[in-house]
Amino acid sequence: MSLIPFSIENQIGASTRLDERSIHLRRRIVRILECSQRGHVGATFSLIEILRVLYDDILRYDPKNPIWGKRDRCILSKGHGCLAQYVMLAEKGFFPEEELWKFCQADGILGGHPEAGKIPGVEASTGALGHGLPIGVGMAIHARYEGSDHRVFVVVGDGECNEGSVWEAAMSAGNRKLSNLCVVVDYNKQQSYDTTFAVQNLEPFEDKWRSFGFAVTAVDGHDINALREVFSKVPLKPDLPTTILCHTVKGKGVDFVENNLSWHHKSRLKEEEIRALYEALEGYPCGKRA
Repeated sequence: MSLIPFSIENQIGASTRLDERSIHLRRRIVRILECSQRGHVGATFSLIEILRVLYDDILRYDPKNPIWGKRDRCILSKGHGCLAQYVMLAEKGFFPEEELWKFCQADGILGGHPEAGKIPGVEASTGALGHGLPIGVGMAIHARYEGSDHRVFVVVGDGECNEGSVWEAAMSAGNRKLSNLCVVVDYNKQQSYDTTFAVQNLEPFEDKWRSFGFAVTAVDGHDINALREVFSKVPLKPDLPTTILCHTVKGKGVDFVENNLSWHHKSRLKEEEIRALYEALEGYPCGKRA
């Protein structure tokens, strides 16, 4: 049984040093915030290493042909963390970098939540939480019927797992033994207004996923090498779907944002707040790229 009491002091990932690339990606997100003056900062910063490793090292895709049939599908179910996905899609060439600076503006394609059919590389319109995994289960079933070897990765939030639709989809995936499906949990242990332990305790979280028929492991969600290692082993078992619990820190990388729920979403960001974000990232003691 896995019972993890919430403590900022002993939170897994809290002491993990970010490398130069991770800091660079966060600075790009701050530039987006500077242009738009809004965004889900905390959720975005907890996601960056997860999406970075997926797009750098794991997923099979072709940015020149975003609907290539053999591509791996990556669904960001916690759509409010979309800025982390947007910077990766732009970097990989799915759309011009200039679109980043038009986030949430009338003349841009990037909204406050991902929109399929409008943003190249986005597999599902998400934001209403609890929808991504049911969609991913459908995609994984379709891949099996088609005899395709592509995989489906669904990134969910831990707070999102309060939704009953997540567990209905998990029950279906486990029953069908969808080994081509991988659920990646951004396990930052916070929701919009309190900890997951206070709002709706998920523990024993690992055991819940196992009871639904998943192979489960946990990893430091900010440790690039650890993420690469575990993602490279998917599926963890050849006849079961996979769940990877990525222990993260909400707002990781900026001390006054980390575990600070006032930064869950910011609108009308002030000039001094943007400057403070830049200064914090400039002063971050990062290591070399992993």
